Amino acid sequence: MLSVAIRNAMIVDGAGSPGRVGDIGISGDRIVAVGQVEGSAELEIDARGKVVAPGFIDIHTHYDPQLCWDRYATPTPEHGVTSLVMGNCSISLAPVREADRTRAIHLFGSVEDMEGRLLEATVPFSWETVPDYLDYLRRGLGPNVAVMIGHSMIRLFVMGAASQSRAATPDEVDQMAAIVREAMDAGARGISFTFNHFDEHGGPLPCSYAERAETRALLAEVAKAGGVVEVAPNFFKRDMGIPTVDEWGELALETGATVSLSPILVMPNMPGAWRTILARVVHWRERGAPIYAQTQVRPLDMTIQLAHGSTILSKSPAWRDSFEQPMEARKARYADPEARKVLIAEGDRLRNAMSTLTVKRTRSDAARPYEGRSVAEIAETEGKSFVETMMDISLMDGLETEFGLLGFLHDEAASVAELLDHPAMQVGSGDAGAHITQFSGAGDTCYLIEKFVRERGDMTLERAVQRLTSDLAAQWGLTDRGELAVGKYADVVVFDPQTIARGEEQWVDDVPGGNGRYIRRPQGVDQVIVNGKLLVDRGAYTPAQPGRLI
Repeated sequence: MLSVAIRNAMIVDGAGSPGRVGDIGISGDRIVAVGQVEGSAELEIDARGKVVAPGFIDIHTHYDPQLCWDRYATPTPEHGVTSLVMGNCSISLAPVREADRTRAIHLFGSVEDMEGRLLEATVPFSWETVPDYLDYLRRGLGPNVAVMIGHSMIRLFVMGAASQSRAATPDEVDQMAAIVREAMDAGARGISFTFNHFDEHGGPLPCSYAERAETRALLAEVAKAGGVVEVAPNFFKRDMGIPTVDEWGELALETGATVSLSPILVMPNMPGAWRTILARVVHWRERGAPIYAQTQVRPLDMTIQLAHGSTILSKSPAWRDSFEQPMEARKARYADPEARKVLIAEGDRLRNAMSTLTVKRTRSDAARPYEGRSVAEIAETEGKSFVETMMDISLMDGLETEFGLLGFLHDEAASVAELLDHPAMQVGSGDAGAHITQFSGAGDTCYLIEKFVRERGDMTLERAVQRLTSDLAAQWGLTDRGELAVGKYADVVVFDPQTIARGEEQWVDDVPGGNGRYIRRPQGVDQVIVNGKLLVDRGAYTPAQPGRLI
């Protein structure tokens, strides 16, 4: 008897083949039949009128801390994702020495906009080495998880405080290479770098101090193991990060390591920049370098609440420090005349990135007249600075005012569609698990089909599924995944192509320590199967924990 039989579905196999009506048979953790399935199964799913596809892959998440308190990485599996990659942007939870745990928390919190108190409460740090960390992760996963090891954490482990002040010695480079080798042997998928983030003091991260010899040595270790290197360049510079693309294209060509740059975005203040960057990636691919770039599916919209933090304001040391304070201390700081001077000065230097900010929702009668209005317009009317206006409205609301930053980045759908369909690009950069008080990074998989297949018709359903499955599985070395074919792992999603959608963003108070986050609950996703086991059934999680490290 089969474990699972999915009957009468439109089979979209992930390889780009035309959809066809048929059945899928699963035995154990593998697909054993595609087309017509005879006999019965322990679990029968009638998918008439629905699509059956390989489980989606999300290559850019930051679920590292969440998996310590939520082994399902919710809500990502609900959106059809059966495999995710975490440990991106140079920050991971291993390796870390006991003496450096507080430093690691500060680095992770700064890069991914998470309060240090949350990380202290949820991350046990019952490990130091990468192999021990991976052993901790293996116990009871919902989805499959691929782990990247952050270069900043490798440097911190080997060099301590010196990791943020100087180049490594040859002996230290050898130690780092040994850590990468050990990590890859233990099951890590690769290493990650970033040049687009800062620490809690606004300073460069440890990876910024690496010289080329160090970087090359680590890439060589990844290449030997068939892994991937994720890099977040600073594409917001005047030169659009082209020198960084050239540096990593050359390193990929020399070492053979697969490099994934994240992200290329459509930026209205730099018209056409994305074409220039993409052309440079193509240049290196034509020379033989195994290099790709990532782009995300959705506009980079977010909600800012001074009660919870801000990706943009956190670039300022004074604001970052404020967001680490308890709520009452934070309110007092925002009301104190001397503290306000520093906050206003540092915050107003970042106002260009928030120019379209509006007051989305208020809590008090005093603040309610501001709803729906532009912060810039309010500031001009009241004769205040931009950031001063934000603080004053928030103080009326106990800091619970929701400011909406909408449509200011990556919001030209036609250009985004070109990026999503380009063979040098990967669908990624969603950031699920990070910046949780500002947006939900989960839902991009559904949004790709909702927006660019059903609403706009920029690509076929078969092509969209291929971009989320077999393309990524092949490029990231996720063996035997990403395709509905006999012998492949049974990672499967069943969905309604007419209704699949990412759902509205909503706030939930489910984070340990009395914290909350934004999530999206999808529409039109019926079943999600991981390694042959039903994980999500119409939005409800089963007791199964079939995920593996991949």
